[in-house]
Amino acid sequence: MANTYHQIYLQTVFAVKYRNAVIDKSWQSELFAVIGNLINETGCKTIIVNGVEDHVHCFLGLKPVVSVSELMKTVKAKSSKHINDHSLTPERFEWQEGYGVFSYGQSQIDNVYKYIQNQEEHHKKQTFEQEYLNFLNKFNVPYDEQYIFKELA
Repeated sequence: MANTYHQIYLQTVFAVKYRNAVIDKSWQSELFAVIGNLINETGCKTIIVNGVEDHVHCFLGLKPVVSVSELMKTVKAKSSKHINDHSLTPERFEWQEGYGVFSYGQSQIDNVYKYIQNQEEHHKKQTFEQEYLNFLNKFNVPYDEQYIFKELA
């Protein structure tokens, strides 16, 4: 077969170190655009990037030759460099170690898109910690709670 055909939709979720609420609305959309461009530069396709002051959701089409771990390593390293190079936070910015990644089918694209698009409204009712644990439980991901969230600084 001459071509590779694929359809891999992933949502990734990652938090600011210690879940500090430092992603300010004044530069939030700039950060999300940077993250979207970083995803696209890997050959993957950004569908939507959005979040709130302490975490980010990315919905993307994964290119099969790109590993999720390399994608996330690149996105997190280069986006934190962007934040620090532009002095967008008073102190050095870092993402928390690790991330969540969840897969979806074609029929779920609209719902996932809308969910990520409405993060601000969603988080008026639910904390990031509750949301993240709900994802892990919904997708039957085994976890040890002591390793999910590091203590706040």
